[in-house]
Amino acid sequence: MRPGGERRAAGWLDRFDLLRRPGGPARLRRVRLWGLLGVCVLTVVLLVSWFTPALSVRTVDIVGLSAVPEAQVRERLEIPSGRSMLRIDTDAMARRVVSIPKVHSARVQRVYPSTVRVTVVERTPVLFFESTEGAHLLDAESVEFAIEAAPIGVPKLITELPGGADPVTRAAVAVLTVLPPALYIQVDEVVARSISDISLNLHDGRTVLWGSANDAERKAAVVLPLLTREGTVFDVSSPNLVTVK
Repeated sequence: MRPGGERRAAGWLDRFDLLRRPGGPARLRRVRLWGLLGVCVLTVVLLVSWFTPALSVRTVDIVGLSAVPEAQVRERLEIPSGRSMLRIDTDAMARRVVSIPKVHSARVQRVYPSTVRVTVVERTPVLFFESTEGAHLLDAESVEFAIEAAPIGVPKLITELPGGADPVTRAAVAVLTVLPPALYIQVDEVVARSISDISLNLHDGRTVLWGSANDAERKAAVVLPLLTREGTVFDVSSPNLVTVK
């Protein structure tokens, strides 16, 4: 006999044995009754939770905000009053929050019984360029996410056609994202003449000739020791042959 047939046969034997015991039929009816009651209770609980305010959203907990107003995030969540926790679409809510230009990513979670938790990661400017509209802020992915006064310490980009889609701008951003923090805080301006001709003007008047975004790790490893030497121009464009003038 096949294994499945053996299990079915064993099940029938168990039922037959239950019927043969004293009070067997009544006991079997009670088992069936309790099983039916359990299914009914579960169904009622699900219906109440789905269609009534019993499990509705009462608290919205938003974390990670600094530059983005909390009211703007709450507006994008669009949680109807009295909506059950089971009926909210957390993925759609997260997508609406991410549509805010200054938001890089968002995660929306249900925290039962009645809380929606929103975790926001904002975009951080690494570079800006000036136009007639004002200062355009770019993040580490070369996304232009705001036109407003640049925060203190964010370097200024000088290039011919700045913009998030411009290859030269993207190369300049790529250079800044690999700089050692101790060097990044010294950078005042990034002059990008081409994708292979990028230099860093420091606050103290010194210049670092970086070249292209290639060999970033090797350049980052040699640039800080090189800056301890006397000079005004530090060339790491070829990290195997660095020079100081």
